[in-house]
Amino acid sequence: MFKGPIALGTLRTSAVLGVRLVVQAGTLLLVARMLGPEQFGAFAGVAALAVMLGALSTFGTHLVLLGALSKDPARRAQVLPYALPTTLLCGGALLIVFVLICTQLLHASGVGWGVLLALGVAEMLLIPLSALVVMEVLAAEHTARSQLLQTLPLALRLVAAALVAWLAPADPLTVYGYGYCVATAIGFLLVLGCLPRRWPQLRLWRRPSGPELREAASYAALNITATVPAELDKTLSIRLLPLPAAGLYAAGARVVGAVTLPVVALMLSALPRLFREGQDQPQRTARLLRWIFGATAIYGVGLAVALWWCAPLFAWLLGEKYQGVEEVIRWLCLAVPGMTLRIAAGNALMALSKPWMRVRFEVAGLVVLSVAAILLTTYWGMRGMALALACSEWAMALLGGWVVLRVQRGVSHKDSRSVLP
Repeated sequence: MFKGPIALGTLRTSAVLGVRLVVQAGTLLLVARMLGPEQFGAFAGVAALAVMLGALSTFGTHLVLLGALSKDPARRAQVLPYALPTTLLCGGALLIVFVLICTQLLHASGVGWGVLLALGVAEMLLIPLSALVVMEVLAAEHTARSQLLQTLPLALRLVAAALVAWLAPADPLTVYGYGYCVATAIGFLLVLGCLPRRWPQLRLWRRPSGPELREAASYAALNITATVPAELDKTLSIRLLPLPAAGLYAAGARVVGAVTLPVVALMLSALPRLFREGQDQPQRTARLLRWIFGATAIYGVGLAVALWWCAPLFAWLLGEKYQGVEEVIRWLCLAVPGMTLRIAAGNALMALSKPWMRVRFEVAGLVVLSVAAILLTTYWGMRGMALALACSEWAMALLGGWVVLRVQRGVSHKDSRSVLP
């Protein structure tokens, strides 16, 4: 039943992502219980902003690296010499932007500038540099190993959270913020040590050429729009909701986001093959996409039903301070099937060399999320934010699926014409 390389890769990667799910769940529970709804809402909001901006730090060069090495491993020496300096320069600029946004627009969160700086360094410099290593391993189709490397900094953050919870300092948010950065730095050094070949020396670094910069820019736009749908709602919540309510919403949203990891595993296992065959073998690609979307739809519906029934369990795990999170999780179940289909559609368009089409449908979804959140939270608070997310995810899923269908039909039609005498 599971003899195909993608199916086997998905199973192996799902096992690794199962470890990642445990790590994320453990960190969520520890940090949420340690900080309480108000401080957790503030932390989740600024951390989500850091993740969103950090998605731009590589300026898309990590996806360029994935695509290039999937086709020819020898192209490593062409991409890395400009990917590394681009990541450092872009990440440094974004770090400044992050601190300014948080201190000027999100000052109500009450998070100190030292913690903001620690979060920014972790998400805008260390994680993007780690992503370059992860993409090298993924391009070699060692999907499970690449996800182990990506999970390593998260596991060390879990250790940091456990230490802070055990020490019980007077200001746990500040102590955990610094521990978050230290854990990420240690994780980056360990990940870097796993590379079979060293990165190019500093003297070989260079600026990207015009065509290289344009290619990277398309992937940068793709990466930011792929990341923002999973994070923007947490940042919006600290502007639109009272901090305790934002904390309840963020806890529920993190639970829902974590359990979509098997869809991520499926797409990661399929990406190298989609990159290779997407334009040249349309019939095989069409069959693969039908399999992916079918499995994703079934999983999304099953997951939503399971989450609905398990919502009281998460409320019990988070503790008495999070009374009401059960209701949030159940409302968020409406978004889950759309979320899984959106992930599949977005990754399919990326691999089919249509990054700007992905950007367009995800930007449309972000507009839906922002407008719906402003309107619905006014009347329904946390439930309104959950409904806004559901509207956004389903809008992106339907639009993205339609775009993938159009692209695939176009490629198949072009291929059929090319074989005519």
